[in-house]
Amino acid sequence: MLKYSMRRIIGMIPMLLLTSIVVFALAKLMPGDSLGGEIDPTNTNPQYIEEMREKLGYDDPIPQQYFRWISDFLQGDFGKSTRFKIEAADIILERLPNTLFLGLTSLLITYVLAFLMGKYAGRRPYTKMDHLIGGLNYFGLALPTFIAGVFAIYIFSFQFNFFPSNGSVDISIPDGTIDYWLSRVHHVILPAFVLGILSTAQYTQFLRNDMIENSRKDYVRTARAKGTPEKKIYNVHILRNSIIPLVTFLGFDIVTVISSSVIIESIFTYPGIGQLFLQSVTSRDYPVLMAITMLFSFFTLFGNLLADILYGVVDPRIRLD
Repeated sequence: MLKYSMRRIIGMIPMLLLTSIVVFALAKLMPGDSLGGEIDPTNTNPQYIEEMREKLGYDDPIPQQYFRWISDFLQGDFGKSTRFKIEAADIILERLPNTLFLGLTSLLITYVLAFLMGKYAGRRPYTKMDHLIGGLNYFGLALPTFIAGVFAIYIFSFQFNFFPSNGSVDISIPDGTIDYWLSRVHHVILPAFVLGILSTAQYTQFLRNDMIENSRKDYVRTARAKGTPEKKIYNVHILRNSIIPLVTFLGFDIVTVISSSVIIESIFTYPGIGQLFLQSVTSRDYPVLMAITMLFSFFTLFGNLLADILYGVVDPRIRLD
């Protein structure tokens, strides 16, 4: 397991290097530059803009700009945000905990709901409740994230006033107190529920179908022939084998949560990495944009590695050599 993990981690290095080339090339192909995003040419001397461009090295050859950027990046220097006037690393670290908190909460909602509904539907297939769960799941699969978010805000924030419609915490509450953390939980529940409930559908159906398939296998018939209680057959034999592939999805969920947070955080005005990513695109804040894209790439590779490792852990038949 350790050797396999080390090989995969070493193999991530050329992938990240190739990603950095693509990210840098795409940033350079975008119209304008970071100075155009932070300075209004109608209110600034064009000569000053050109001097700043030359000072920052924007007029240097593209290969020279790339090697300067990647060498600074490897040393932990992601550049300075042209919009916020602070280091890109500082603003990313400030927003990252919010995105991780949102992601972990949505994953908890996803797996709890998927386990409960999938287990019930798999044990009682083709019943009215099974059809109801299936209908809700297919509706969740068809419902776009941004529409679900807008309706959730309208119903639970504006109509019933159960949850706040924006932000991550009440700014009037002192930092570090119990009320502060309760406010953070209160603010994250609605966006996490929208993000988690839409991911629940596919896992519920997967668990349900896998339980039905496993219930027809020979080892289940043998257990019934031996007089094993039906409850033990489902909880120990069928459910234990059906849940193995579901556990391995946890690694891929890291990627899904990070990518979906871009839409959810924008709808709920939740100050996380996803919202920062869109703000960086619109303001052409390239240092922050490239740093976040590289972070997304790392999470993608790390999620794939985690999925492979989990598969080998939960299923002893799989050997990772």
